Amino acid sequence: MGPREATSEEFQRAADLVERRFSDLGYDVRRQDFQVPAGASEWGAVPAGTSTNVIATPPGLAPGDRHVVVGAHLDTVPLAPGAEDNASGVAVMLELALLAAGASLAPGSLTSVQVVFVAFGAEEPRAAFNPDHTYHHFGSREYVRLMDPAQRASLVGAISLDRVGVGTVVPVSSAAIGPATLRDALLAAGTVAGVQVLADETNTSSDHLQFELAGLTGARVGSTPYAGYHSPDDVPTVVSADQLARVITLTWTTLQALR
Repeated sequence: MGPREATSEEFQRAADLVERRFSDLGYDVRRQDFQVPAGASEWGAVPAGTSTNVIATPPGLAPGDRHVVVGAHLDTVPLAPGAEDNASGVAVMLELALLAAGASLAPGSLTSVQVVFVAFGAEEPRAAFNPDHTYHHFGSREYVRLMDPAQRASLVGAISLDRVGVGTVVPVSSAAIGPATLRDALLAAGTVAGVQVLADETNTSSDHLQFELAGLTGARVGSTPYAGYHSPDDVPTVVSADQLARVITLTWTTLQALR
């Protein structure tokens, strides 16, 4: 779809497409709008404006029902088409949403937890120097901020799918702030599913960080380095369909095992 900076019309069109796909799969879908500041990232100036999270909830999910969040950020840095960063994560998320809808994941069936899917807005940094991530991860920060006590208590954890289409080994990490139970579950699922994983204990560069900073459980899938990172060269040919399939298998196996 090309570059889709978090406040742009292109981003909103991408959000519309994701919203329609979630709706077609039978989820209850809502938007969560929020404001982001102007900035001057190393990839170009970004304007202040409105971005949004697209949230897909299984019908009938109550605030106190045990659930896991599976998310992928929808925005890109300026000028980058964002095939790997992060259309790859969005594609995997939508495939998992299809699998979850088909399996009718409900308490007492394939798993005791349900899955909420979130296409996060404004994950990309809006400052060139951002060591504490203040100008980073706006959508996930807003999502966590608005969680009520029942949602927080019933959240098993949040998985961020971010840059998942490069390589043959699947990186799995956490920020090493919150509990590591979800990271460990993903690593265990790799053995069960026959997917080779790479354990990285500390990674703070994706939306899982905001959950961990709030004392919740988070994990990231993805982050293999590649030449087209944050550049106009981040095009579809960068992404491996085989690697996407591995990530789908790994994450789906994890979701089925959660209790």
